Amino acid sequence: MDLLNNDNLKKKTGGFNILSGDSTSGHGGYGAGVMNLDNVSPVFVDPAEGEAFVDMGALHARSAVEKRIKFLPNKEDVPNGKLYWLVWVAIQYKESKPYYAGVAGCEMTVDTEIRRGYKSLPEHVNKMDKSLKGKILVDDMDSKSKKILADFLKKHNEAMWNHSDKELHEALLGAE
Repeated sequence: MDLLNNDNLKKKTGGFNILSGDSTSGHGGYGAGVMNLDNVSPVFVDPAEGEAFVDMGALHARSAVEKRIKFLPNKEDVPNGKLYWLVWVAIQYKESKPYYAGVAGCEMTVDTEIRRGYKSLPEHVNKMDKSLKGKILVDDMDSKSKKILADFLKKHNEAMWNHSDKELHEALLGAE
C-alpha cells in the first residue's frame, strides 16, 4: 500500500479546526461555524499564592500547571491536589471599545508530588464556549479567587474593566 500517493494526500477530513480571522468571508462554506479563539485568554487563579496569570498553553492543555500531570476524572483520586481555577476570559467590543465580555471559571486540582490532577475536560470545553458567547460563569469559584481575578483583570487593563458590564463586577466583587 502506497501511503504517500496523491489520492491519500488530497483527502480532507472534517475534523475540528481552529482558524484565525474569518476564513469564510461570510460565504458559509467549508470552515463555517468553526470556533475562533483569537479573543479568548486562559487566566489561572492560584488562591493559595494569591495570584493570577495568563498561560496561553492552556488553550491546548499545555500550560505550565498542566505539564507532566496525568489528569483523572474523579476529584477524590487527587485528595492532596492544589486548587487552581482556569478562567476563560473573552474580549468583545461595544461602542468600538474592548471589554471583558465572557468570563467562565473551571476547577482544577494538581498534586505535583504524585504527578496527578483532576479536571473535567467537558466542563473546560463547555465553559470556554460559554465565555466566547459572552456568559459570566463564576458562581463555583470561592470569594478569594473571585477577588484575585477581579484585581488581575483591573490591573491588566482598567479601561476594559470599567467598560465591562456591571454583571461581571457584581459576579466577582458582589454588590460593592
